[in-house]
Amino acid sequence: MESEALIHQTNYLFNTLFLLFSGALVMWMAAGFAMLEAGLVRTKNTTEILTKNLLLYALAVIAYQIVGFDIMYQGNDTAGWIPSFGFGINATAEGASQSSNVDFFFQVVFVATAMSIISGAVAERMKLSSFLIFAIFMTTIIYPIEGYWTWGAGALGASIEDGGLGFSDFAGSAIVHMAGAVAALAGVIFLGPRRGRYTDKGAKPMPGANMPLVTLGAFILWLGWLGFNGGSQLSFTGIEDADAVAAVFVNTNAAAAAGALTAYLLSVVIYGKADLTLIVNGALSGLVTITAAPDSPTAIQAVLFGGIGATAAFFAIGFFDKIKIDDPVGAISVHGVAGFVGILLVPVTKDVTVITQLIGVGIIVAWVFAASTVFWLAIKYTVGLRISEQDEYLGADISECGLEAYPEFSSGNSKNIR
Repeated sequence: MESEALIHQTNYLFNTLFLLFSGALVMWMAAGFAMLEAGLVRTKNTTEILTKNLLLYALAVIAYQIVGFDIMYQGNDTAGWIPSFGFGINATAEGASQSSNVDFFFQVVFVATAMSIISGAVAERMKLSSFLIFAIFMTTIIYPIEGYWTWGAGALGASIEDGGLGFSDFAGSAIVHMAGAVAALAGVIFLGPRRGRYTDKGAKPMPGANMPLVTLGAFILWLGWLGFNGGSQLSFTGIEDADAVAAVFVNTNAAAAAGALTAYLLSVVIYGKADLTLIVNGALSGLVTITAAPDSPTAIQAVLFGGIGATAAFFAIGFFDKIKIDDPVGAISVHGVAGFVGILLVPVTKDVTVITQLIGVGIIVAWVFAASTVFWLAIKYTVGLRISEQDEYLGADISECGLEAYPEFSSGNSKNIR
């Protein structure tokens, strides 16, 4: 009995430490998104995008703690569709053997990641207050409900034996990344493109202001993703778990590398130049793609998956520009298109059908898009979505934050406001 108690305590300690460390790595991704987006917007919108990233993380923590976590992991029954609606950290994530606090910490950083995806897509023309209002809806209702259906033992994620669909998404290609991209797509549709972005001659380039920040953000995300995917093993108590996490790390790293190299080759062949922004998005697309099943492919398969996802996202960026969906950072292509590819590749290495995956992702997309549409429209016709044309011309830094990120480069048309 004493030996069993010791084993239980040891497992508890290892699992707790493992999830806390993994969660900390995922939290660090918030810094990666902030740097990436700050580099990809124009100088006059830098302070606002940084403010947005800081506040969305803080808001996600509080909102998910009060409402979202309980909805996601306190379902009425296994394989159900309607979650409970309680308050507080009362549930324990399925498959983990730690306290609710540990489970909450690991899950809340995923919620913040989904919201960070939306931040970049609506950059440079959305009101800060409108974005934060939507963040409340996303983190308390939209994400937790589809999270309950999948990771919360609801109707999509529960096994066929338990009456569920058996949908498989190991670390969130659809649950986190596609969900964020679909919510962003709905917002961009109602928000409209940036002023002057599209002309009769096509899309007008609006290059980002700081490529060093873009590169720094990419490396931070690459590192944090190891915790994102590795931590999704949820357990670290034996040789089998250790080997599984090591394989996830190797596959995640390989897919990102393959995505970056694929995007480089495509940009050189098609545009004749090594486009850094496309290469960065290629690496991120590889990461998003492998996230659906980083535990089962071989390293070579992970390389192929990363390259396929990056290729799909590469061409999707151009496609969305052609249909005038203005996404300053390419988030919809990287997280949405590559996420979809990742979900469809799961049957290659796992015992799940393409039909199952299509049904699961279709339900998630339908829910997120419909719910997001309702909330975006409600915000649009109450407080409004866009800043004024004048404020957009001067930059969201002044109109939304009263502070310029690069005041030494100011044209003299504005003043810092305290």
